[in-house]
This record gives sequence, C-alpha cells and structure tokens, in this order.
Amino acid sequence: METPNRSGASVTTAASPRELAHPTRDEIRLEGVLHALSDPVRLRVVRELATAEAELSCSYFDLPVTKSTSTHHFRVLRENGVIRQVYRGTAKMNGVRRDDLDALFPGLLDSVLTAAAGEAARLGTG
Repeated sequence: METPNRSGASVTTAASPRELAHPTRDEIRLEGVLHALSDPVRLRVVRELATAEAELSCSYFDLPVTKSTSTHHFRVLRENGVIRQVYRGTAKMNGVRRDDLDALFPGLLDSVLTAAAGEAARLGTG
C-alpha cells in the first residue's frame, strides 16, 4: 500500500512492524530530499552516515533533541529517500542511499556535504 508523506511523495507501506517503508528510487523527489536535508539535525545525521564505513544505529547519534524528535528526524530522512533503515536484531540501522541519490541527482549529495563541512569549519561547529 502506498501513502503520501508530508512532501507529497508516495511511500510504500511496510508489510510488518519490523519492516520499514521506503520510497522506491522512482518515488524519490528532489523537493523531498532538499526538505530532508534542510534541517541542521538531519544534515548532521547524513554527514555522519556519509563518512561512516558501515551502517550506524540510531543510538549511535548524540543529538541535541528528545528521543521522539530524533525519531521524527530519522523518519523524515527515510520517507524522503535519503537514508535506508533496517532492523538488525533490536537495533535500527541507518545508511545513506548514496547510489539512489547519485543516480537521480548527480553531484547533489556531495555538493551538500561539502558545503555543510565548509560551513561547520567556518562556524567552528564540527
């Protein structure tokens, strides 16, 4: 079953509670990706995931927000096709959907990550 997310893109509904809904590559929209990356907390998550050599669990991140807000940020990233989340045991593991994003929007992710790194260096925030 497909339902629209807040950006208007369809998200395939998961078949079970342990299976998370993700948009297919064709369902990912530029405006949704840009929306997902426009929040500083979500951008921080994507920056860390992009430099990680493996998937990272949600609990890996020390975010300056409540647990429910953190969950919301991960959901926005997943529903807009920026990250893929899967359960591994009891942990929800996260990884950037680089192949899909690079195929749809060549250079976008690298440009955003480079700009974010430059801004963090300029502001002394990481």
